Amino acid sequence: MSAGSTRPGRYIPGKEIMDSVMFEIRHLTHAYETEDGQAYRALDDVSCRIRKGEFTAVIGTNGSGKSTLARHLNALLLPTEGDVLVEGMSVNDPENIWPIRQKVGMVFQNPDNQLVAAVVEEEVAFGPENIGVPREEILRRVETALEKVGMTQYRHHSPAMLSGGQKQRIAIAGVLAMKPDCIILDEPTAMLDPVGRREVMDTVHELNRKEGISVVLITHFMEEAVTADRVLVIHRGHLVMDGTPREVFSQPEKLKTIGLDVPVPADLAHLLHKKGLAVRADCMTDEELGDALCPFVSKI
Repeated sequence: MSAGSTRPGRYIPGKEIMDSVMFEIRHLTHAYETEDGQAYRALDDVSCRIRKGEFTAVIGTNGSGKSTLARHLNALLLPTEGDVLVEGMSVNDPENIWPIRQKVGMVFQNPDNQLVAAVVEEEVAFGPENIGVPREEILRRVETALEKVGMTQYRHHSPAMLSGGQKQRIAIAGVLAMKPDCIILDEPTAMLDPVGRREVMDTVHELNRKEGISVVLITHFMEEAVTADRVLVIHRGHLVMDGTPREVFSQPEKLKTIGLDVPVPADLAHLLHKKGLAVRADCMTDEELGDALCPFVSKI
């Protein structure tokens, strides 16, 4: 689906804000200054809406602008032009910065850069302590956050002794202890092995599904993006595709043209369909591809 479509959640100039909108991104442009003093637009006139409770994946090649977009969603970066509304609060209003950062938590690629305490439970308590949450409430939040990420048994461990996936889950618990409405994850599995990646993704999906927490996942793993409710594709600072995973990944030629991979099942199904086989062209998972190929196997 092209960036100009009007699927639900899309920002349409002149329309009223929908009740369930988490982020409304209005003509967002962000320019950096290069070494030679020139302006480089990392984002250029990006407009869209992200609903509350939605699991949104943002994909793009290195340097596409996807991480720059993520940092605008909790006002770590401010627009050069345009605006971002977080539950109706403009990031351009200085008085909104602190309330926005309380509503939107951020988890980065390297958990070692985010973990500051010597003991897991102290790490999870760090954020609430810094905003003056009463001690009894902090203890309740720590207990609840560790339980939600499946790390209660490690509460007295040193984060340094944990695996990469466990560290990232502790980083997520630290964000949860702040009681956010949304979690932004900027390539949280990029430095993890397959086991760690699965641990983190299972945790994030469970938080979205059971707790209703909005999730925006920046990723370069297409198999992670396939599991989202919605996929945004950023290319050279522009929003070029926006749709469900099936809508986006059923266009492999377009994705490959801009330098992105396609999940193997989607790519293979599309190739078989082009060859004339009666296989659905929009298989997204190994299971769907297996089901599509079963009739051919039974004829052998």
